[in-house]
Amino acid sequence: MRRALLSVSDKTDLVPFAATLAEFGFELISTAGTARTLTEAALPVTPISALTGYPELLDGRVKTLHPAIAAAILADGPRHAEELAHHGIRPIDLVVVNLYPFEAATAEHGRGEDLIEWIDIGGVTLLRAAAKNWQRVGVVCEPAQYGLVQEELRRTGQLSPETRRRLAARAFARTAAYDAAIAARLADGDDFPDPLVVVYHRRFLLRYGENPHQRAALYTTPELLPGEVTGAELLQGKALSYNNLLDLEAAWAAVREFDRPAAVLIKHATPCGAALGSTTAAAVQRAIAADATSAFGGILAVNAPFDADAAAALGTLFLEGLFAPEVTPEALAMLARRKNLRVLEAKANGSLVPAVQSARMLRSLLGGVLVQDADALGAPREGEVVSRRAPAPEEWRDLHFAWLICKHVRSNAIVLAAGEQTVGVGGGQTSRVDSVRMAVAKAGSRARGSVLASDGFFPFPDGIEEAAAAGVTAVIQPGGSVRDPEVIAAADAAGVTVVFTGERHFRH
Repeated sequence: MRRALLSVSDKTDLVPFAATLAEFGFELISTAGTARTLTEAALPVTPISALTGYPELLDGRVKTLHPAIAAAILADGPRHAEELAHHGIRPIDLVVVNLYPFEAATAEHGRGEDLIEWIDIGGVTLLRAAAKNWQRVGVVCEPAQYGLVQEELRRTGQLSPETRRRLAARAFARTAAYDAAIAARLADGDDFPDPLVVVYHRRFLLRYGENPHQRAALYTTPELLPGEVTGAELLQGKALSYNNLLDLEAAWAAVREFDRPAAVLIKHATPCGAALGSTTAAAVQRAIAADATSAFGGILAVNAPFDADAAAALGTLFLEGLFAPEVTPEALAMLARRKNLRVLEAKANGSLVPAVQSARMLRSLLGGVLVQDADALGAPREGEVVSRRAPAPEEWRDLHFAWLICKHVRSNAIVLAAGEQTVGVGGGQTSRVDSVRMAVAKAGSRARGSVLASDGFFPFPDGIEEAAAAGVTAVIQPGGSVRDPEVIAAADAAGVTVVFTGERHFRH
């Protein structure tokens, strides 16, 4: 008779699965808690202690760590079979184990010492032993796999080598992820541990990557961050694409810089229009007006509830996606006419959702990964006015706004703003003066009276001179160039006020 060892923390669908095993001739062997569940369901069970000759020890810490169990799982081939027979041990053919829920416990209980009791030892050992011996033994590490095993048993009466191999791969992935979660908790406080162990779970496959010939999928952390794009709910529209997700992330990061109703439109991961408003609808209307041409086919994010007035403010504009902390039922009913519009809700508490301040940013290289703190600097520190003229109050207001948007534009980044609305954006150029020219060209006549934010210092006076010629009245920039005196002199000659922040926001 074949034998199956079952020891599970998650009892979901356990009884019908065990009943199928019994139906196909498996003797059921179980640890105490699992055995109790099966016995209550009138299924015949052999307690683990009947094999080991020992009760569970040390408050349950030791129950399956015994040669009668390990050898029964690891035995393979005639010589091992003879050795088992010599010691009166019968083989185990299927191991069904899911682990103590350490990840869920850390989410619920934080980082207390009592988390030690949620670290599974025996279960990990059983999974690894069965997975190592997959050519003979099947291994099941989660209830989601029960259906696969049941279907194959009903179809062929046994598990195929290919199925056992795939189950083993999943078991090793599960124990690796489990150990990674424990290592991360115990190393808490070490910002850049060695080695870096990171676990992501595949959430769903994407239609393709940046281009149709590239395959892609979305992987997320085991605990989805509340209020983030990766954990948002898709309320309507087509499935998300690789590029959609990048643009949604960029829009959501930018709009959360503000503590008043704001809207940001993104094209190709960089802002093309952004504005504040007295209401969400006003912010949306002003963000679209900032660059109505580029807004077509973009991604829109707002930082406050998206209501019917905001939906009306879209007019006939075609958008790929919309992201909001909340979408009211009235707005959703209006948006339903836009069949292809992807509408996502952050499901976050609070009408304004602040940005995550402690996140680590990972960026892949071939054969490696770059890790850095997220750029969590918000409004500029009290800047140093380096020009003869100081900014007027309305210039200060727009300089702060432009600085926060500039942070989210590709370097070399230049943002022109007026009335807390972008009027011209230039970025991604190989020279800063070219980015100034791009922003000025976008702004047209609206450049006159606007302010300018630059993510990095001006290496030459030419950028300031181009801006001043277009009518820009104030500039905010990090400073720090060896030619700062020349840049300041050019600003003073044009009557432009200049503020140094001492901080930069490169975005490559």
